[in-house]
Amino acid sequence: MAAAEQKKSYEVVKEFKGLNTKANRTAIGKDEFSWVENAQPVGYANLKIVPTYSNVTVANVAVTFSNTVTYLTTINIGVKDYVVAFLSDGSAQYYDIIAGTKGNVAPAGTFSGTGMMSTQWYNDRMLILDPTKGYYSWDSNNVVSIGSVGSIGIVNQGAGYTSAPTVVISAATQVGGANANAVSTLTTGANTVSTVTVSNAGTGYTNAANTTVTFLGGGGSGASAVASLVTFATGTVSVAVVDGGAGYTNAANTTITFSGGGGSNAAAQAIVRGNVVTQVIMTNVGSGYTNTANLTVTISGGGASNNAVLKGFVSTEQNCGIASFSGRVWISQGRTVYYSAAGSFSDFTSVSAGSVTLTDSTLHGNIQYLLSANNFLYIFGDDSINVFSDVRVTTSGLTLFTNTNVSASVGSKRPNAIFPYFRSVLFMNDYGVYALVGSTTSKLSDSLDGIFPNIDFDSPIYGGQVLINNILCAAFNFRYFDDTFTDSYRYVQAIFFEKKWFITSQNDSLAYITSVPVGGKISLYGTATNQLYKLYNDSSSAITSRVQTALMPMGDPIRTKQALKMGIEATSSNSAIILSATIDSEVGSSSPYTLQSLVSWQNINLQTIPWKNASNVTIGWIGSGYNLYKTDASQYGKYLGITVTSNSPSFNYNGFEFEHELRVRF
Repeated sequence: MAAAEQKKSYEVVKEFKGLNTKANRTAIGKDEFSWVENAQPVGYANLKIVPTYSNVTVANVAVTFSNTVTYLTTINIGVKDYVVAFLSDGSAQYYDIIAGTKGNVAPAGTFSGTGMMSTQWYNDRMLILDPTKGYYSWDSNNVVSIGSVGSIGIVNQGAGYTSAPTVVISAATQVGGANANAVSTLTTGANTVSTVTVSNAGTGYTNAANTTVTFLGGGGSGASAVASLVTFATGTVSVAVVDGGAGYTNAANTTITFSGGGGSNAAAQAIVRGNVVTQVIMTNVGSGYTNTANLTVTISGGGASNNAVLKGFVSTEQNCGIASFSGRVWISQGRTVYYSAAGSFSDFTSVSAGSVTLTDSTLHGNIQYLLSANNFLYIFGDDSINVFSDVRVTTSGLTLFTNTNVSASVGSKRPNAIFPYFRSVLFMNDYGVYALVGSTTSKLSDSLDGIFPNIDFDSPIYGGQVLINNILCAAFNFRYFDDTFTDSYRYVQAIFFEKKWFITSQNDSLAYITSVPVGGKISLYGTATNQLYKLYNDSSSAITSRVQTALMPMGDPIRTKQALKMGIEATSSNSAIILSATIDSEVGSSSPYTLQSLVSWQNINLQTIPWKNASNVTIGWIGSGYNLYKTDASQYGKYLGITVTSNSPSFNYNGFEFEHELRVRF
């Protein structure tokens, strides 16, 4: 008697929810993928291959920067949009997206080789913060050290003035700099100059010792003053008056001496009022200073009967954040945030400018990043987030704002992986991706938990927004050890949209990316070493996609299944599809099966008939539109799944199908 035919069973997967690496492949849902790369799970029966990158070119020559890129960003100035690359030799170069041209921002040695930051001031200029060298601007023509005029101290009040004299400050020393201006007032009931107030801090001053301040007119004579500069450079010196001393009659004859501290060239002038030293103006902040404890500041001369006591301080905290928010610029050093005067990017000494130091225990260590978004200024710590809001100026000119801690346990030290996304702020740290919505942080990356242990956090971590297949996505770029497919490190992008994740690999060496909103669309540009690419831009060139389904119990996890056939539904409009697929179980994978949409013609003897054009080139026939790619398959296991790879561009997966028979239990 013939054996009864074993009943065949079927499984079809068309619901595509995205990547899940949190659990073993046998423990995720049938609608999830254990790996999905360069294929976007758009929706039901629609897993869409993403475009690959394209070279950015000028006159058909690839845009290659002159040195290794260490920071990549974008900026809008006027009607121009630029991708700006800061390079390891301290130079910077740009690519003009609209004009399609490449040019220089600054020569080698201008900036530090790493750690650069930037923001935008209106659409007027780019503001650049170097971690140690200080604060600069670029207006698409000139890089200018902010070098703005800070405090002006009156050394000699003069005599005989009947009206406030005109204050003349020497011109800015850098090309593209803006001249500073100030006004004076007279002492009530006397004919001497009382104060000098900066009305325009200017930019492009490089040496306070050459920033002369003179007084013209007013009917008197003898008034003199010195000015300090604001640069935000580290390794510099400031001085506080601990005890003003007594008996000072001539500030001009005082001498302030600096010793120790590890640096050089610091110089200062004492300001005397009422026979005591009230202020010290740094006429040269020096450079290379490293140690406040070993810095000694002494004062002599000036006719003192009791010398003043001065204390020097070395600026050792590196710059760690810059943002434009509420009509002013905010810069962080260590735990302190400095803010410019209202309406100015360079004035940090007027009455509406100031600083605030975060003293709360929620900030462990120093500030990591500043971000302006959603009508807030976010201050990121390693494991905390504060927000500044409701910025206002009092009738006396002082600036007030609220400071609220919104996260006391989650933050990020990855500044280039923090960015706005819709009405939230997304950020990546060393253990996840989070969204900050209002005052609530929530983890988005549970399904990426299996990836995080393999991320190289010593390499650049970048993020940004991008339109992929016309869907606004959030992208995080990082170096990842692929222990499944390549057994090597490569850069990949974790892409998030509509509560789903998938992976892309635009270039295995792609270390830096930046979002560019131009022409109503948001694109991503990136660099590998020093070459510039536009990502997700080429739909016709080959791209390697990898899709790995769950290992599915097929409704009965305790019975062994014998795989008989597998099928892959896919759609292409105008290109051939070639797939390499294995059928997998918990014990291994079959040999690869090659599936393709190329149609061959055969004669009655089953011999393939080649078709050739007039140039004697063989023509391939493509089965376009929907195709079911199917094959007999052989594999045993309690769980079955499919792994499929392809280099074909521009097609959609529509479903995965299995035919199998049930075998023994246990």
